[in-house]
Amino acid sequence: MGGTEHLTVRREGATLVLTLNRPQAKNALSLAMLVGLYDGWLEADEDDSVRSVVLTGAGGSFCSGMDLKALAGKGMEGEQHRDRLKADPDLHWKAMLRHHRPRKPVIAAVEGYCVAGGTEMLQGTDIRVAGESATFGLFEVRRGLFPIGGSTVRLQRQIPRTHALEMLLTGRPYSAREAADIGLVGHVVPDGTALKKALEIAERVNSCGPLAVEAVKASVYETAELTETDGLAAELARGWPVFDTADAKEGARAFAEKRPPRYRRA
Repeated sequence: MGGTEHLTVRREGATLVLTLNRPQAKNALSLAMLVGLYDGWLEADEDDSVRSVVLTGAGGSFCSGMDLKALAGKGMEGEQHRDRLKADPDLHWKAMLRHHRPRKPVIAAVEGYCVAGGTEMLQGTDIRVAGESATFGLFEVRRGLFPIGGSTVRLQRQIPRTHALEMLLTGRPYSAREAADIGLVGHVVPDGTALKKALEIAERVNSCGPLAVEAVKASVYETAELTETDGLAAELARGWPVFDTADAKEGARAFAEKRPPRYRRA
């Protein structure tokens, strides 16, 4: 199991838990965090025993975005990881889920600040849980910057355009309740319980057929921008093979025998 000084990795059953771990900086992005994140996504993709991923933050915050001190030329912690970025100049975008989509479901557990690059990374996750005191927002325009982590493209596809534009153009903070009202997050829970709720959702995902889960996730994303006719054709191409798997037969047999299914990814 991987991890770096700013990103911890642990297992909770079939769930891989990735924790942004730079609490003294409200988990502002660092080289060590980006490298750890990217390696975590790869581990989840490559390990068939992992059925879901939970992304969260340490110390009561999710992620406060890019380290502005580093952007101003003050240097960024974790210089020993710079060779990874040189070897793969796209690594930071993959780490932030701009240029990489994990094949396993990703559930975000948000407490505290989830702003700027935090809100951008959030848009690459599949299911989102927030503590009631969490704060969201894309603050880039307030600093004369551009939210280049994908938000001008993705946000309007995930929430109504009028809300997307307000968030993007005003740079104002949003409460967890506001974020839920506009559809940016799916659950608002008492502070300190977002991770518990996310793990509960992950366990439900883990109990389902893994081949079916991964095929459903892939179909949702690959058909999102297709016409209905093309989307339905793509859905059939993605979905029919699932019915021929041993797992599909096991699911039906377990239902008939009134027992939990034993899926084998076959």
